[in-house]
Amino acid sequence: MFLIIPGCLVLGFFFSAQLQRLVPAVPYCFAFVTLTMAIGCGLQQLRTVIQRPAVMLWTFVLAHVISPLLAYWLGGLLFSFDSPYVVGLVLFTIIPLGVSTVLWVGMSEGSVPLMLAMVVIDSALSPIVVPAGIKLLFHTSVSANTTAMVGDLLLIIVAPTIVGVLLHEWSKGRIQKAVQPYAAPVSKLCFTAVVMLNAAAIAPSTEALRGDLFRVVPSALVLVGICYAVGYFGTSHYRSREVQVTVSYATGMRNISLGVVLAMSYFSPLAAVPVVLSILIQQPLATLHHYFLQKLNKKAAGAGS
Repeated sequence: MFLIIPGCLVLGFFFSAQLQRLVPAVPYCFAFVTLTMAIGCGLQQLRTVIQRPAVMLWTFVLAHVISPLLAYWLGGLLFSFDSPYVVGLVLFTIIPLGVSTVLWVGMSEGSVPLMLAMVVIDSALSPIVVPAGIKLLFHTSVSANTTAMVGDLLLIIVAPTIVGVLLHEWSKGRIQKAVQPYAAPVSKLCFTAVVMLNAAAIAPSTEALRGDLFRVVPSALVLVGICYAVGYFGTSHYRSREVQVTVSYATGMRNISLGVVLAMSYFSPLAAVPVVLSILIQQPLATLHHYFLQKLNKKAAGAGS
């Protein structure tokens, strides 16, 4: 993915003129990605979260309250508070938790059921969280059709999630293994299509970015790093490595494809730039975070022995 995602961005920019007519297909590609993720989650995973409501609620506060405020403050320092780049930075922090977090949480020995259930629940809440966050922070400077935004979120997040969970329950979990050989590669193709088509959509606006490039790239890098730190240090009081691993990935990795779709649909194309840059940033930082967690784990094990 380190090669594929940048490659798709480059192809999207270079073939922008040819790909423009396919941009309306983005929400449907994204809906399929959501459905593929939701098929792996049943009611049992949701019950796991309900049994640990404090961790779930605190994760959402860290991800969608504290992180957006930090993003707004950081953006305001680097740009003006009504800058579209600030909208993009904040949008990164209020979009739902990312699907790929589940893979990293599993590799880093966090709680996969908790992470998977939080992704589903947070995605289902996104029609409320995303418009509310935008309205609270930008009500005087950003005009967005929140009704249409809610409708799109219902189409590309909530409906596929409900269908996926129902299919999981109906098949007693067997459907995931049955469709995985076909759904997984198609889902990855849909994800790369979303990245490529959104790059094609913002390509005409990149001329206006050149003067701000040396401020936008570092701001996106710093923000993603801050989001990882917020999750890790914000859960230190639980004194549970499993919780810290799970929540730090939850706050650090977001559903960026959805963020790009929303930014391109309802805001200035420049608002999508920090979100697009985050696609390149959050996966490498996930690798560094995994390395950081492994080092801490070895240090703790050495101290214990």
